[in-house]
Amino acid sequence: MSNSVILVVDDERSIRRTLREILEYEGYEVEEAEDGESALARLRDNRYDLVLLDIKMPKRDGMDVLATVRQEIPELPVLMISGHATIETAVEATKLGAFDFIEKPPDLNRLLVTVRNALDRGQLEIENRRMRQTIVERQDGERTPILGDSPAITRIKETIERVAPTEARVLITGEPGTGKELVANWIHYLSNRREGPLVEVNCAAIPSELIESELFGHEKGSFTGATKQRVGKFEQANGGTLFLDEIGDMSLSAQAKVLRALQENRISRVGGDRSIPVDVRVIAATNKNLLAQIEKHEFREDLYHRLSVILIHVPPLRERREDIPVIARHFAERLSRRNGLPTKQFSEDALERLKRHEWRGNVRELHNVVERLLILSEGNVITGRDVERYVQPSGTQAANNPVLNLLDQYDQFSDFRDMAEKLFIERKLDENDWNVSRTAEAIGIQRSHLYNKMNKYSIERDDTA
Repeated sequence: MSNSVILVVDDERSIRRTLREILEYEGYEVEEAEDGESALARLRDNRYDLVLLDIKMPKRDGMDVLATVRQEIPELPVLMISGHATIETAVEATKLGAFDFIEKPPDLNRLLVTVRNALDRGQLEIENRRMRQTIVERQDGERTPILGDSPAITRIKETIERVAPTEARVLITGEPGTGKELVANWIHYLSNRREGPLVEVNCAAIPSELIESELFGHEKGSFTGATKQRVGKFEQANGGTLFLDEIGDMSLSAQAKVLRALQENRISRVGGDRSIPVDVRVIAATNKNLLAQIEKHEFREDLYHRLSVILIHVPPLRERREDIPVIARHFAERLSRRNGLPTKQFSEDALERLKRHEWRGNVRELHNVVERLLILSEGNVITGRDVERYVQPSGTQAANNPVLNLLDQYDQFSDFRDMAEKLFIERKLDENDWNVSRTAEAIGIQRSHLYNKMNKYSIERDDTA
């Protein structure tokens, strides 16, 4: 524990100096605060392993500071020290969560033993908390919670709890990156079908000529390339839930077959004449305005009404900025554990700057930003300066900064591999004068696969260049 950092809080300079000399001699790193206000400011901006806290102080006394620490940093051990100790004070401090209570002037041996025990207890609390979190994540299959206490998110949680145990179909709407897939996952997890499969289909990522085969399967020889029988997503989801993501991108012919499957609870494979019964709950999601698409005859109105028994709209992050701190802290803890990094705290200034960000990429962008800050920031606290330095601003400053432009482009994708793949495909297309057949041959993939990738990343030739 010689690398432990201890904060000594006392309004008497001589006491602080004495405690500092004793603790530094034992190999601890020590910092000081002269009153309760400055102590809380340090605790919110830095990470400490133990606090030695005086009771009688100006501005904010030690009992008030203790209560705040227990609320904001519950795993941090606090050792109370006082020259005006009474039994009542010691009992009150213990009830508030103090690890122990030591009178001034402290006995050297008792002080050091108590400090070591408090540090051991603090480390044990951290390890237990991490272990409990790991167990929960393993039991839940690394299931991400729906984070936030804003009115909109509270309503979504309440709706999920009410609709999940039913068989009602759900249509989830919202901008890309808002968490529509997460809502669908929780509806399935809380439903009576939780033991059955949850099968997800991204309708936007499947070429229109293949979507029917993907959903309903096909028989061997039903079309060129159908060398064997294929079981579709409806059959795979039998007894469970089928999540049709970005259903607004589905072709009209596929929409007609999905409507029939919902009406009859039966499907037929492409090229087959056998009717196959299916027991599937369908949840759909889209980032498009389906009512506007209906007006333009791009989406079937009867299918819309079949899907939208329950409507859940997930608002963009900019409309629920109060949720940003809790989401950022959750991402920081999870990403630190995944990447083997020390857990970092956010300063208040950093959180305020994050709340003011535009968040065009919504929660997905926030996830990537937090990962970037964890990796690139120095120290145990992510500061406002770190946010200013590493988070893409809006306006002309961003447009003139190629590094920030690259980082912002990264935020538009689920991970860095997607961005690299997009850039690679664009370069190969340029090298082959945007001839898709030659490009696919050069890369070593089928032309249909390349078209699929181009649709996924919205790759189009700029004829104005």
